[in-house]
Amino acid sequence: MRFRHPDGSVVHLSYCTNVHPAETLDGVRAQLRDHCEPVRRRLGRDRLGIGLWLARDAARALTNDPAELRALRAELDSRGLEVVTLNGFPYEGFGADEVKHRVYRPDWTEPDRLAHTTDLARLLAALLPDDVTEGTISTLPLAWRTPYATDPGAPRTARTALTTLAQRLDALAELTGKSIRIGLEPEPGCTVETTADAIAPLTDVGHERIGICVDTCHLATSFEDPGTALDTLTAVGIPVVKSQLSAALHAEHPHLPEVRTALAAFAEPRFLHQTRTRTAAGLRGTDDLDEAIAGRALPDSTPWRAHFHVPLHAPPAPPLTSTLPVLRTALTRLVGGAVPLTRHLEVETYTWQALPAELRPRTRTQLADGIAAELTLARDLLVDLGLKELP
Repeated sequence: MRFRHPDGSVVHLSYCTNVHPAETLDGVRAQLRDHCEPVRRRLGRDRLGIGLWLARDAARALTNDPAELRALRAELDSRGLEVVTLNGFPYEGFGADEVKHRVYRPDWTEPDRLAHTTDLARLLAALLPDDVTEGTISTLPLAWRTPYATDPGAPRTARTALTTLAQRLDALAELTGKSIRIGLEPEPGCTVETTADAIAPLTDVGHERIGICVDTCHLATSFEDPGTALDTLTAVGIPVVKSQLSAALHAEHPHLPEVRTALAAFAEPRFLHQTRTRTAAGLRGTDDLDEAIAGRALPDSTPWRAHFHVPLHAPPAPPLTSTLPVLRTALTRLVGGAVPLTRHLEVETYTWQALPAELRPRTRTQLADGIAAELTLARDLLVDLGLKELP
């Protein structure tokens, strides 16, 4: 979906296909047929943006066979779909029964991460619509904090990899005329947990094609103020490459038994649900929701937030809620000003099938309806900020 910002530029809104995990190229094609096109039809749009997730095997198949890449581009066109952004965070296995810490490997100290991201950049340059010259890719925020923190050479290795990537992106732009930018995506528990944590490593790299991806669920989970975070990034010259529009799980009174019971329904085995609370002494946290619920690992006199991407249009029932207000505030700062801070927005609710059983979609139709409803909410927020939806 495209929108005209009051400054005349085009802002793109998509949804991320990691909600339909597939490891192979055939699986990607099935996503387009069974999920993405039906969502577009529900929205009544001739064109729908998707934030494509290409796992390692699918990316390699496209890299090794230019005919397959051309065929994928043609299929996107025929189904009324367009790609201006990729989710390069998960490498493989995102549809496994247990993902947890696996999603952080390989990290930016490992050669496979650089090779995969380079492949994604080249593929995106070929998949961009003819009238679009800029693409974006989100990636993991260097690494999970361990063992990175105990390896003295890790920061230098990661910096070298990102610098090499920037040089490759420069060469790609010269060759194709397409500018591809990469955004580190701060996430709780990682080396770069907050936007503030991103400043030092990105300043070290010091390249306009390497910036940050602001995920509003992660921002909220870490209790970051959106205005402060974005103003700081602007002040130090770090670009917001893209933003993932998402909402975290919020518990205002975690000391109450009924709140603990409600939270327990969201503690599931597939993904990590890092949980945080803000106290007078600073931010406190656990690496998963069940750790917080089970004992006294977290103070419970202040609100808790958990890294669980709650559907935007459907906050959990009381006594829980979502951090949709944080998303609204962030979006106002991102695109509500005289000039947008980013032009690529992506709804990323990959946890539909991880919801409590009674809330999970049971059919493709129900899932498509839910994704369409999320995109409708995001669209309405953009229109309220003065952006005009384009055909």
